[in-house]
Amino acid sequence: MESRIIISKAIEQQLSCALISCACDKLFVLMDKTTYALCWPKLEKMLQSYKPILITIEATDTHKDIDSLMNVWKILSDKCGTRQSCLLNLGGGMVTDLGGFAASTFKRGINFINIPTTLLAMVDASVGGKTGINFNGLKNEIGVFNDSRFVLIDTLFLKTLDSKNLCSGYAEMLKHGLISDEKMWKELISFSLFSPDFEQLQRMVSESIQVKEKIVEQDPHEQNIRKALNFGHTFGHAFESWSLSRKPILHGYAVAYGMICELYLSCIKSGFPTEKMRTTVRFIREHFGYLPITCDDYDELITLMTHDKKNRNGIINFTLLGEIGDIHINQTATKDEIKETLDFFREG
Repeated sequence: MESRIIISKAIEQQLSCALISCACDKLFVLMDKTTYALCWPKLEKMLQSYKPILITIEATDTHKDIDSLMNVWKILSDKCGTRQSCLLNLGGGMVTDLGGFAASTFKRGINFINIPTTLLAMVDASVGGKTGINFNGLKNEIGVFNDSRFVLIDTLFLKTLDSKNLCSGYAEMLKHGLISDEKMWKELISFSLFSPDFEQLQRMVSESIQVKEKIVEQDPHEQNIRKALNFGHTFGHAFESWSLSRKPILHGYAVAYGMICELYLSCIKSGFPTEKMRTTVRFIREHFGYLPITCDDYDELITLMTHDKKNRNGIINFTLLGEIGDIHINQTATKDEIKETLDFFREG
């Protein structure tokens, strides 16, 4: 069952209709401590009649783990949740990923609704049915594909974000532009993240979601063209996992750094235009800065890349571009090419 994605400026009305459709006997609301403080007050009054049971977990991706998941399962069980109950996930991608997985596995599956409150969750984590947790030091190692009943998107929540979280989500939008068309890419690299126009951003969010939806509809379980959405993620997930034991970085920052690498690899392997690569890299450097890796980290990063879920037979798999919108999936690179790319990342 595909989730129904609704972009709205009247979140209360849309949520009421969604809950009526789900016909739940009990409503559970999952949040992290940040969204409990900043976002829950916007919905608390309208949900009073449902007598919601609140579940609050620690914030940040470091807590998207088995301990947080077990805490959610325990409360669902202790508070007598049934297969007719519904879990409302209010938060960023960490909450929607973990909450979606908890709902998908409790009682073999209950309804869940996602209300993404970060830009990253709106354009990426809440769309496409991926749920899961980090495990054994690896990003999203455990999870399932399962669609929420509804995804309700209100960009007014974006005004609660700090600049880093806004940038984090924007990286996925930039990726959608690169795998889609030049017009979209040009608008994205011209947009001011330092003083965002939220009306313009709402339209851009809608267009970004449409790019992902179109691809997911063609390939729900990532067997073929959905791998396009992994552009920037082979290096990006390695950077993200590498950072977990040091100074953790936001997912979108990891993807932005990964796109620098995979744009460079696209230039040397697939003929991507050098000037468009450098234009995009300049935008990323301006807004996302640098990641302090050294050549001593190369072997660890390559080892982390070998765990990527797109790999086959232990061969590291990349999605590369021949041009903006010209997608080349299932590409490979030698260790020397990967190290050359990391050299460019450090110096470029």
